[in-house]
Amino acid sequence: MKETKNIVLVHGAFADGSGWEAIYHLLAAKGYNVVIVQNPCTSMKDDVAATTRALEKLDGPALLVGHSYGGAVITQAGLSDKVAGLVYIAAFQPDEGESALDLVMSAPDLSGGAVLPPDANGFIYYAKDKYHSGFCADLPANQAAFMAVSQIPVAAKAFGAKMTRVAWKSKPTWAIVAGADKSINPIIERRIYQRGNSKTTEIPGASHLVFMSHPKEVAAVIEEAASQVGRSSPN
Repeated sequence: MKETKNIVLVHGAFADGSGWEAIYHLLAAKGYNVVIVQNPCTSMKDDVAATTRALEKLDGPALLVGHSYGGAVITQAGLSDKVAGLVYIAAFQPDEGESALDLVMSAPDLSGGAVLPPDANGFIYYAKDKYHSGFCADLPANQAAFMAVSQIPVAAKAFGAKMTRVAWKSKPTWAIVAGADKSINPIIERRIYQRGNSKTTEIPGASHLVFMSHPKEVAAVIEEAASQVGRSSPN
């Protein structure tokens, strides 16, 4: 089976593509062509379009990797013929007719109400005073403080967008559960990854930003997936 050398990384809400830096260096050092999508987080349609544009520029198949809300994005963008497989990192993996919002509300909130109600423009933010404890407790406090003030808000309508068709039903998937995630209850992650028949790795004690706090373990899962998928791999 042909190894997939293109890796496309899709961030979620309240952070941006720069968080993938450690993953980028680890994968690039192994010879992978790594592309990082900067989602506008203005609507599901806009975010899927941003990922699709990145895929269209690639020569050959790609492994599509999503974190958090980015999991919903790759669930739809992953329908592209360019996508050989998907990796969900502490990410939503919604089914047809489901949204990220539906999933996050399906288990108790562990963040202490950190996601604020939509503002006058319809965007939601992560409370700055809860960013470290609720989003990335295993990162240094000064790093969390900077990320809290530089966060990318997400349009509430994007978070509530229902899936139509979903890529994980027809393509191989891998997933990582962040064992101490307070932004997406790990109960949700385990349940949806089991439902999606994803090959799942759990990293105990990891926060929602597991790809930043445990880059070697996350990169290893991505490499495993890339080594096993080909353009026409079945689920």
